[in-house]
Amino acid sequence: MKRILACVLAVVMVFALAACGAPAAEDSSSPSASAGSSSSPSASASAPASDFDSTREISVVSREDGSGTRGAFIELFGIEEKGEDGTKTDKTTKEAAIANRTDVMLTNIAGNEYAIGYVSLGSLNETVKALKIDGAEATAENVKNGTYKVSRPFNIATKGEPTGLAKDFINFILSKEGQEVVSGDYIAVNDNAEAFKSDNSTGKIVIAGSSSVSPVMEKLVEAYKAINTGAEIEIQTNDSTAGMTAAMDGTCDIGMASRELKDSELAELTPTQIAIDGIAVIVNNANPLEELDNAAVKSIYTGEATTWDQIIK
Repeated sequence: MKRILACVLAVVMVFALAACGAPAAEDSSSPSASAGSSSSPSASASAPASDFDSTREISVVSREDGSGTRGAFIELFGIEEKGEDGTKTDKTTKEAAIANRTDVMLTNIAGNEYAIGYVSLGSLNETVKALKIDGAEATAENVKNGTYKVSRPFNIATKGEPTGLAKDFINFILSKEGQEVVSGDYIAVNDNAEAFKSDNSTGKIVIAGSSSVSPVMEKLVEAYKAINTGAEIEIQTNDSTAGMTAAMDGTCDIGMASRELKDSELAELTPTQIAIDGIAVIVNNANPLEELDNAAVKSIYTGEATTWDQIIK
């Protein structure tokens, strides 16, 4: 019996010693556990890889026929081709989605990671990314110094010489005060304009046309009405061609165009250049692309390049 009790006691002591010598289980909520995990960062703690899939198709977005921005864009990038007989053909891919206003274009690009489009430089905002073109950033300064070459005029037009309120308002646009408004987002056409003196004309005028010109026109109207409180001015936004047509048929007093006037329009209208604007080529903020050259933009818009891996090398 004594021998049996001695054996049992020996076994108990062995198990007790083993328990005392075993390392304590690690508590994942303890400070030491936290310190241990932070010393070996997980994959999620490292810089995230881009999710942009360059094998995806390019979603090309263009403006509608009649848009001055489209007209200038296809001309500047060689997307519009001139035949031997002098006729011009717009080679924009038939796969392009159409945005019929500047704000619609911005919404399209901001909402589609694989889209590309273009807008007036003065309408650019943080919801999209403007690409460098041929190494130059899309800024008013670069348009003015000639390094960013994708630019066009902002014109207004009247049927014959303007009179009354229309004339006074146009005089304001071309004055020192008006050109200061223009230079906020665009390029003034006269840095040495004289100070404005209103003749206090009253009544109502209607201004119609380009959605690219509308933002600066709204600012000009606001600034003018602060000087001439008796003026009533209505702005109708559509596109350049509609604005010139309205000016010709008399349904508006002043038409707006974000391009040069066509010969048929010049035959009936008196144009006045009020500003110079750049055209920004834009992509979604998730797109890793930072710049394109002129030839690449043309290849995208003519449908020659259809996937992003043909552009992003």
